[in-house]
Amino acid sequence: MKIDYTELYQQLKGTDLESWIKVLPDLIAHGLRPERHGLMPQWEEALRQLPIVGNNTVELKAEVRAKGAGFHGLEDALHTFHPWRKGPYYVHGLHIDTEWRSDWKWDRVIPHLQPLEGRTILDVGCGNGYHCWRMVGEGAKLVIGVDPSAMFVCQFFAMKNFLRDPRAWVVPLGIEDVPPTPGVFDTVFSMGVLYHRKSPIEHIEQLKSFLRPGGELVIETLVADGPDGYSLMPHGRYAKMRNVWFIPSVQTLERWLKRCGLKDTRTVDVNTTSTQEQRTTDWMTFESLPDYLDPADSSRTIEGHPAPKRAVVVATA
Repeated sequence: MKIDYTELYQQLKGTDLESWIKVLPDLIAHGLRPERHGLMPQWEEALRQLPIVGNNTVELKAEVRAKGAGFHGLEDALHTFHPWRKGPYYVHGLHIDTEWRSDWKWDRVIPHLQPLEGRTILDVGCGNGYHCWRMVGEGAKLVIGVDPSAMFVCQFFAMKNFLRDPRAWVVPLGIEDVPPTPGVFDTVFSMGVLYHRKSPIEHIEQLKSFLRPGGELVIETLVADGPDGYSLMPHGRYAKMRNVWFIPSVQTLERWLKRCGLKDTRTVDVNTTSTQEQRTTDWMTFESLPDYLDPADSSRTIEGHPAPKRAVVVATA
């Protein structure tokens, strides 16, 4: 397996995204340049060493699983891409038990969305593409995930070696690098991104710009208890994260979307993140949520802020 987007470029021909064919190769090369990521040569070699898959049974709707004969050394090969944060994946008898139970989040989100069958989807901040595969499992026509992490791109291609479906892609771009393409996506996801943006309003407006009229925006983000207009702006870190700027109340988040001109705005889920949903595993051995909470009071972060609570807000362009 190698990182190769030739098939994506073929898919974009004759579509509203055809203009991307001219600019994506340079953007991708910039995002994957070895001097930016010191382990890139090691990851590329690990991809090349993955076994060529013949007979393979793939499940993407209920979970992300590739069934087939086991391979000697597969676990060591996939551990090369440690840490695995989004999942879980099941590959030829191997369970990649990721830091996040991203399937739990998906189960909370999917019942509230317009059907994804036949839709063209943009997933901003997609990580290694776990939810992109689940979107394909719901019948999406094409899913393009963007994430600036080269390691996540390599994890995606490691899974693509086994899953093979041509409708899912992850490209090494931040949202600021996505070519301006107004009104071409049926659904746009931004899950776990908004609180990392210095200007949440600009982020929402940019997400909206990619949507066709009547398209659906799905935002999942940290929220804080408080009245309409309230937003927590941590001084220093939040749950040991440096780059957390604004954590709005649910009412404030809905108001932001409405002020940006989105319609039918509704909060479909609010959930306090548990240490069963985000935790250290053999596939992500660094610190995780239990280390981010006050050991004497799990309702607070180590800095004294309210513990992570997340909401999903859906709106229409």
